Amino acid sequence: MESAIAEIERGGRVESRHAGTAVVVDAAGKVVFSLGDIDRPTYPRSAVKAFLALPLVESGAAGRLGLEDEELALACASHTGEAAHVAVAARMLARTGHDAACLECGTHWPVDADAAHALARAGGAPSALHNNCSGKHAGFVCLACDQDQKLGGYIHPDHPVMREVTAALADVTGAAHGPDNMGIDGCSIPTYAIPLRALAHGFARFGTGHGLGPERARAAARLRAAVAAAPFMVGGTGRFDSVLMQEMGPAVFSKMGAEGIMAASLPDQGLGIAVKCHDGAPRAAEVAMAALLMRFLGPDARDNPVLRGLAQHDLRNWNGITVGRVRAAGPMHPDHRP
Repeated sequence: MESAIAEIERGGRVESRHAGTAVVVDAAGKVVFSLGDIDRPTYPRSAVKAFLALPLVESGAAGRLGLEDEELALACASHTGEAAHVAVAARMLARTGHDAACLECGTHWPVDADAAHALARAGGAPSALHNNCSGKHAGFVCLACDQDQKLGGYIHPDHPVMREVTAALADVTGAAHGPDNMGIDGCSIPTYAIPLRALAHGFARFGTGHGLGPERARAAARLRAAVAAAPFMVGGTGRFDSVLMQEMGPAVFSKMGAEGIMAASLPDQGLGIAVKCHDGAPRAAEVAMAALLMRFLGPDARDNPVLRGLAQHDLRNWNGITVGRVRAAGPMHPDHRP
């Protein structure tokens, strides 16, 4: 029987449960908490965007192009397409002399409803800059331009930029990334199914630098600092990652991925965390991640009101009436006792 990581309560009863897998690993690879099959291959999707940004920094491209905190944070982002996100993505491209026409991520309306409504009211249409992955793709463009690589087809696995960022994924996670475990992500770049254990280990190494080469460790620290300085860029208004990191600062680096993936680095504790909700529901992965953070960040974290609010929050109907709650379940719950 699969273990529940989150449950939904209504009228004092559990109405539904989300099954999932979770693991906490230290930088040496030791598992300090696990639930479910942590070696089952899982696509990390957008959770690994910061790993993909490592070559941009360690190559010196980010420095030569003058990329600032907001721009580096956006390279790690799954953003909501708000005006600030669009402006920063455009600024990144402008540093290379390009615009949105070179992006190969595709186009969709802003994820943020207010931003989408404002764009529609103004008679505008979405561009690739509104794509939640535009910052990551702008980072690829920056790297390609700095290395004098062709831009067309940068999303393909055989492009020099994609080969370089894929090698970074393999190095940080310690897992193979090749044709046998490759899929295509929503923004058209490759995504690779790896064990959840490897994803968590990668986040532990990203958060500490342990097991990484000196330049890669410095690049990881630079990206963490950029995100801590500009957490809004990583998500947007009301998004889990932005809310969490606005509260916790450099104590946590958190990144969601599509289909119920959450991952986080805890640099001071030397830990990495990865959560997968099997039915793909982000609400379950988010409350489970918040609950694990409350447990592993230290004694003060258990009483942090923002973390508590992320680990358990109300459900409201269309009239604004509180009708239930979403909360971490079973062993995931911060108050769980074996």
